[in-house]
Amino acid sequence: MKQSNWGGQRSGAGRKRSAEPTVTVRVPASSKESIMQWVRHIKASPSAQFPSWLRPVQLAPQSPPQTIPRMSHSVRAGFPSPADDYVEKRIDLNEELIQHREATFFLRVRGHSMADAGIDDGDELIVDRAITPEHNRIVVAAVDGELTVKRFYQRDGVVKLLAENPQYPDIEFKSEQEMVIWGVVTRIIKSV
Repeated sequence: MKQSNWGGQRSGAGRKRSAEPTVTVRVPASSKESIMQWVRHIKASPSAQFPSWLRPVQLAPQSPPQTIPRMSHSVRAGFPSPADDYVEKRIDLNEELIQHREATFFLRVRGHSMADAGIDDGDELIVDRAITPEHNRIVVAAVDGELTVKRFYQRDGVVKLLAENPQYPDIEFKSEQEMVIWGVVTRIIKSV
């Protein structure tokens, strides 16, 4: 009977001991390289810090969907119509607003450079890192280590980040600058 080399305890196998506990982080395969570039940049530049407005947030464990009733009638912004008590169905906001849960994060906007695109100071952005940035989409980008939200311009070899407020300059890239698109803005959440 031939003995197998598979299974059993082997020297050097298993999790390595570390002074600090480790965690597993899941990212979309399409975002892996840009995340790794950013991590290498942070490691190479010990003085690099997160901007004060960016606070990494750990996702809560996935819980059962919480649904909210959706009425069968729309709301008129003109003349009022009689209300209807009929509930069409219940909706889950995660299904409605988030396409890629593991690749989606929220950021609060600070500043006014995107006001003409309807993005105001204090708004919350839903940003999806699994979506490929395309010309004219609104994106969150890391420019020389600082995050910004702008409209992505990419035509004839020219890459720019465009402000949507004439009081703010566009960002045109020079060869020594580093820009990584963090994700594409999919929704804006406003308080009223």
